[in-house]
Amino acid sequence: MKLIIDDAHIELIKGIYDVYPVDGVTTNPSILAKSGRNPYEVLKEIRTFIGQEAELHVQAVSKEAAGMVKEARRIVDELGENTYVKIPSIPEGFKAMKTLEKEGIKITATAIYTPMQAFLAGKCGASYAAPYINRIDNMGYNGIEVAKSIHDIFKNNGLKTQVLAASFKNSQQLLELCAYGIGASTAAPEIIEGLVKNQAITAAVDDFVRDFEALTGSGKNMSNC
Repeated sequence: MKLIIDDAHIELIKGIYDVYPVDGVTTNPSILAKSGRNPYEVLKEIRTFIGQEAELHVQAVSKEAAGMVKEARRIVDELGENTYVKIPSIPEGFKAMKTLEKEGIKITATAIYTPMQAFLAGKCGASYAAPYINRIDNMGYNGIEVAKSIHDIFKNNGLKTQVLAASFKNSQQLLELCAYGIGASTAAPEIIEGLVKNQAITAAVDDFVRDFEALTGSGKNMSNC
């Protein structure tokens, strides 16, 4: 499963990249709005840092297909290859996806709440479909099971599309999808850090250090004992 950062704050992105094996960055209009800066200024800063080989997902905001296509062309022109344009999975979005797929522009179908939305996006040529796990839960359904169902639909119908699960409330949700073999997940920095934030882990490491220093002296390790 690919692990992608869901944020546009460059310092947080750098912090996660410094420690964890991540595969790129996703953004959306709400995330970009929090920066208070020009969207392309922020996105180019992210692209420069993560490099051209990493994935960068950027959302079109138009409600009509023609506007989505126009935005997508500029997004890719400004940010280069390995940029995925996020298109909402609505009728106008499906129309835009078909056009963009023919032009070779990579698509991430977003705003997905149902398996049939994802299936239609896959048929339109989307590379990813992004179900909102926590938001689906808040509607009274099981977001994890919806994502699994979408994964199975893609596999059983021979579609190239992969699930890009989004909107997590805790690390356990991420673990469940990882175990199932979901294609990718995007999570906020605090969710990614929570994957290994555990008092038992910290205590075990502290015990090893304390026992070693009792043998060799304070501040000693395998490089200077």
